Amino acid sequence: MAALFANARIVELIAGLVVVEIIALGVYFRLRGRAIPWDLFSNLVSGLCLLLALRSALLDSAWPLIAGWLSAALIAHLAALYPHLKSHKSLEQ
Repeated sequence: MAALFANARIVELIAGLVVVEIIALGVYFRLRGRAIPWDLFSNLVSGLCLLLALRSALLDSAWPLIAGWLSAALIAHLAALYPHLKSHKSLEQ
């Protein structure tokens, strides 16, 4: 078990499960004639980017790669929040 954590293999396994989850949800919603909800998709992509940032850090990758994954996670997270913020526009007035 320690070997899974030592070389970031556990993070790769979890990231693979997230990819399988995205595909499974895409198929599920497509069979029902709908697209996967944007906020759900964006949240999953954000989590996947965070996992890839963790993997990069555990493997001592260069900081720009880690920063890139973290930036991608932020963009995906903001994309998930956008519909919610847009629907609460009345709060600004």
